[in-house]
Amino acid sequence: MLAVALVLRVLVPGFLLPGTFLAGASIMTASVLVPQIVKANRGTGWWTGICTMGFGLGAALGAGLVQPLQQALGGSLPLALAAWAVPAVLASALIRRTGSTQSHDSTSPVQRTTAIPGYGAERPVPLRKQRTAWAVTAFFGLQAMLYFAVTSWLAVFLVSKGHTPSDAAALLAWFSIAGLPASLLAPVLAGRRAVLKLMAPGLGLLVAAGLIGVLMAPADQQFLMVGLLGMVQSAGFGLGMALVVIRSAEPTSAGSLSAMSQGLGFALASLGPFGTGFLHEWSGGWDVPFVALAAEAVLLAAAGFFAVRGRAVSVAPAEAEKVSEPVAVGH
Repeated sequence: MLAVALVLRVLVPGFLLPGTFLAGASIMTASVLVPQIVKANRGTGWWTGICTMGFGLGAALGAGLVQPLQQALGGSLPLALAAWAVPAVLASALIRRTGSTQSHDSTSPVQRTTAIPGYGAERPVPLRKQRTAWAVTAFFGLQAMLYFAVTSWLAVFLVSKGHTPSDAAALLAWFSIAGLPASLLAPVLAGRRAVLKLMAPGLGLLVAAGLIGVLMAPADQQFLMVGLLGMVQSAGFGLGMALVVIRSAEPTSAGSLSAMSQGLGFALASLGPFGTGFLHEWSGGWDVPFVALAAEAVLLAAAGFFAVRGRAVSVAPAEAEKVSEPVAVGH
């Protein structure tokens, strides 16, 4: 669907807006499915990190390579945009092969099942009644809200601090680049329980400190402060995706939790740029917006604290909610 939408929106007259809508819907659907795919294939923190880092790297490449592609394709912008259907088709082929391999492998061992403690009810607890699900959703939504607010207004803020528009744009790019390693390493470190309990609330506090640091730092220190803020905010996105995998009981639950956390989370995140701009206009400066964002980061720390405690999220029926253990034939 993504490949078709990318082609039709630039080649068919009048299909620009519908094609862009279908492309966006396809991308968001894929984003929701990523944690379930990782969980179903027993992916480690490295795989979750690679996926989250791929979001940032892919976005940067998509924006940066359009003009070179246009030049390589004879100056045609529609062809340069339609060319991104190629990686979409490749991804489709790869994920189909992965699904086929998984289905084949899952039927081979003889299984013994034992019930998960604490889930003895005939019907599963609805997702909306599970505290861990709401905590993970709050964490994902708050970190996304902070990220969208910062990336929308950071360049404008830096210009007000004395930077030229080109320097401000370069610092905004540095914000994203500095965060790429953190988005990879955060899910890896989160795989250790002791680290996760400190990291989930700690990241929120570090984001709050980074926001205040950017607000207070003079112009010649913004390279350092913007880089540090980019690191902790990108780590928050990586941890948000990792929590969906770590705090779900099995792949089906990971898919449901991913849909809830990303669906509601991105809806909440859309308020970030608007709220920040409103506070800037209302106060006539940047102190109030940055302090408000820092306060939101403290709420992010609280959400992280509750997200890593309590039982794992599960939506599976009781009869299917089992832990499978391979057993040798004849036992």
